[in-house]
Amino acid sequence: MIRLLKIFSWGLVISFLGSLPLGTLNVAAMQIGIQESIMHAMYFSFGSLLVEMVYVRISLVGIDWVRKQEKLMKLMEWITLAIIVALATGSFIAAAKGNGQAKNVLLENNMHRFFLGAVMSAINPVQIPFWFGWSTVLFTKKILEPKNDHYNSYITGIGIGTLLGNAVFIFGGKWMVQRIANSQQYLNWVIGGIFAVTAVIQLIKMLLHKDAISKFEHKETDHQQ
Repeated sequence: MIRLLKIFSWGLVISFLGSLPLGTLNVAAMQIGIQESIMHAMYFSFGSLLVEMVYVRISLVGIDWVRKQEKLMKLMEWITLAIIVALATGSFIAAAKGNGQAKNVLLENNMHRFFLGAVMSAINPVQIPFWFGWSTVLFTKKILEPKNDHYNSYITGIGIGTLLGNAVFIFGGKWMVQRIANSQQYLNWVIGGIFAVTAVIQLIKMLLHKDAISKFEHKETDHQQ
């Protein structure tokens, strides 16, 4: 029981800290929380973390198959880049309208936020090499073993860690908006800037072959050595 709790804690801490840097999913969750509701943002987070947990499970038991899907992962990266650009553009458009209630055009849809979170998480391949790397470290240090109860504890911790990390953005963004006059309009400019910078960084990494696929191949090579 203590061993499983330790594995759970490792998954939670790694996931929580990994969710804190600004990224597409946590900033999108914050924007939904501000412009729609906390409940919608939580639905979005549940959808994204569910897919993340599935990816981790696949990385634990089917890493060889994942490694061979280079073309699919490359396509997913370009789709992700397109979505980030759309989010940046939508945020700038909403900010330019001068109306604090204006929403990002990409969020102007009837898709349930749970499924929106799942879709955006599913096409984001960055998490695959991230979790493959950390899982390899835990396997090497004998903290994690190829057992179902170990996997279940690890993945449960990851899910809760991601939820807590997103909650920091969701509730923090809501708190900030409630205390700053006209903050939603300003926040649209800030969020648009974050997405724009993220898009530029991702494009540069892809062009310089330092993207998720390259990281994944590098980690796989190190693991084989």
